[in-house]
Amino acid sequence: MKNKRVENIIEELMDQYQEPDRYNRPWIIGFSGGKDSTVLLTLVWLALSRLKELGISLKRQVYIVCNDTLVENPVIEEYVTTVLQYISEAALKQHLPISVHTTTPELEDSFWCCVIGKGYPVPNNSFRFCTEKMKIKPTSTFITNQVAADGEAIVLIGTRRSESQQRAKSVSKHEIIGHRLSKHPLNPNTYTYAPIKELMLEEVWWIINTIPSPWGFDNQILFKIYMDASADDYECPTVVTDDSHRTCGQSRFGCWICTVVKEDKSMSSLIKTGVAWMQPLLDFRNRLVENRNVSEFRSSTRRNGQLAVDESGHNMGNYTMEYRISLLKELLQIQKDTQGFRASIDLISTQELIAIQILWYRDGNFDTTVNDIYNEVYGYNIPNDQIGLHERLLLEKICSNEHFRLIHQLLALQKNKVLLMRKYGLQTDIEARLENFIKEAEDVN
Repeated sequence: MKNKRVENIIEELMDQYQEPDRYNRPWIIGFSGGKDSTVLLTLVWLALSRLKELGISLKRQVYIVCNDTLVENPVIEEYVTTVLQYISEAALKQHLPISVHTTTPELEDSFWCCVIGKGYPVPNNSFRFCTEKMKIKPTSTFITNQVAADGEAIVLIGTRRSESQQRAKSVSKHEIIGHRLSKHPLNPNTYTYAPIKELMLEEVWWIINTIPSPWGFDNQILFKIYMDASADDYECPTVVTDDSHRTCGQSRFGCWICTVVKEDKSMSSLIKTGVAWMQPLLDFRNRLVENRNVSEFRSSTRRNGQLAVDESGHNMGNYTMEYRISLLKELLQIQKDTQGFRASIDLISTQELIAIQILWYRDGNFDTTVNDIYNEVYGYNIPNDQIGLHERLLLEKICSNEHFRLIHQLLALQKNKVLLMRKYGLQTDIEARLENFIKEAEDVN
């Protein structure tokens, strides 16, 4: 391998993996699908493969943990879902002790349950509930469960000093000079390990562009996502391997609905480079920011009953029920319109819709139900739908949008009937839906 520093990291990983300890502590790798976590996993994978080739037993388990906030950028969510499938299948095929796990926030902690269900104002720098509820808590729960099972755990992180001054300070704060492992700041009996902390940005892109993905995926897809989402040239690789490697800018992929950042540059750039169907999502996100502190949309009290009115008489409490209802209606309409371009897109899950209804009941709203709003937008009741993104992507690939929706609705009918002990009428319901579909198609023609 040409890059000596990369070779040293692989050798260090091989050495650390063989480090004897009484608990045989598992490795936990947080995988976001971004460039740094991709490079980290690539080097770990290469280290394990070399150990296996040397005949060394791979006893230490490696958990690939991906945190799904349920409001990920749809382009990145689709990419990560596909990559995780490749990783899982390749690890099994290559007989490596690597397993893939996805964490999600608890239902009541999801973004839409907090904002639309409970009426939390959307996050900003002074009220940032999302990081704790949607990212830290789910991942910490997974780590705690592994610690309970194995005694201790080691979390491998893709942090690099050169990424920013804040990152450099964070690395320096927690590292122990002369030791590879540092105590985890939140989880007792857990350690952190940052193997790529000294890598420069150019080396990260060199690895992505020159070392084939050990799990068989095309890294150029990741490179193109960064390139399309570029907002400036900070993250452009200055060391390229061929003429096709054009610049790609600074991109921070996260929640499409993030209201903490002043401007979502990555989503704006994706739209400019051809992902036009995301424009309504960006517009909705911007309206959430604009309307955050509008007095008429906020209650005069917080959820605990505490008075929340400032000296000028401006309401500072949670969102009013009327505003929450309008938000849900707008979100569902955007979801429906977006599905006209990408049938696999779900901006809010069925489970969240049901949870929101329960939260509205708790808040004394019995007049307008979630199902009423859903029916108004879609023309039918909330489906009992458990179809995951991977399955939706497969359906989308082989079906037109109209047929996708038909199959979706037929599956929903079947699942709703399964909930009942007596399943009378399923055939009649399916036949009626097929007849309506044919009639709608004839009317269009």
